Amino acid sequence: MGFEYEKIKNWPIPEGHQDYTANDCILYALSVGAGAGDPAADLNLIYEKKLEVLPTMAVTMASQGTMWVADPATGIDLSKLLHGEQYLTIHKPLPVEGTVKSRSYVQEIYDKGVEKGSVMMLAREISDVDSGELLATCTSAVFLRGNGGCGGPTSGQPVPQPIPERAPDAVIDAISREEQAALYRLTGDTNPLHIDPKFAAMGGFPKPILHGLCTYGFAARAVISAVCDGNPARLRKFNLRFASPVFPGETLRTEIWNEGEGKAAFRTFVVERELLVLNNGYAEFDPA
Repeated sequence: MGFEYEKIKNWPIPEGHQDYTANDCILYALSVGAGAGDPAADLNLIYEKKLEVLPTMAVTMASQGTMWVADPATGIDLSKLLHGEQYLTIHKPLPVEGTVKSRSYVQEIYDKGVEKGSVMMLAREISDVDSGELLATCTSAVFLRGNGGCGGPTSGQPVPQPIPERAPDAVIDAISREEQAALYRLTGDTNPLHIDPKFAAMGGFPKPILHGLCTYGFAARAVISAVCDGNPARLRKFNLRFASPVFPGETLRTEIWNEGEGKAAFRTFVVERELLVLNNGYAEFDPA
């Protein structure tokens, strides 16, 4: 079947549910590098007696509905699908345990033309089942390079955050571990691209790559450390564009700029290859 704008814009995406505990929160923190090198520095993220939840854990929660794009009836060309950008708004700090549900929907599909494809903005709202409170909204910009000419709007897509043309106010390095992707898979993303060398080779990579959302979590930890005094509950928004893949074991250097009260810009490089991997980063946070 062909890809049709109205059909995809109104696709009935299944609701997601998830029960989680403090152990899941600790696992997520470990999977994005917390505790590496100096566990005492991250006790609030990995010790159940004083536990706080990294807000970027929201991107992993109640995500059962995300695989609808693989349904052949959508007409989506999976071989040319790329997760290009990730946006996160935290409405309320995540509890250390509970049951959540998600409502997912296609916000918009921007048509870039037959040759360039389209950009689908896919949102997932995560709510606490017991209280009904909205906890977080995760929005992904998915590049559908094989589905251009769909008839969607040609303008209106969110504009990436510009990076300041001055020296950063903070620079934070974090070393990913060789088993980082194997650990991050336990949070729910079991794509073999991140664990199976043969599958990675089929994708043109010399070895399995790190999940983009794992790198996303590393950057969030750096930003929280630099502008939130290490307090994850202060983070309110965390948006960025994925630029290049990371290999487990590489050093991630995040450059951060203060952009006025409660705002910051950032980007992340792989030190060993001098390669930009996350760009156009934008964070909002509660001022001290």
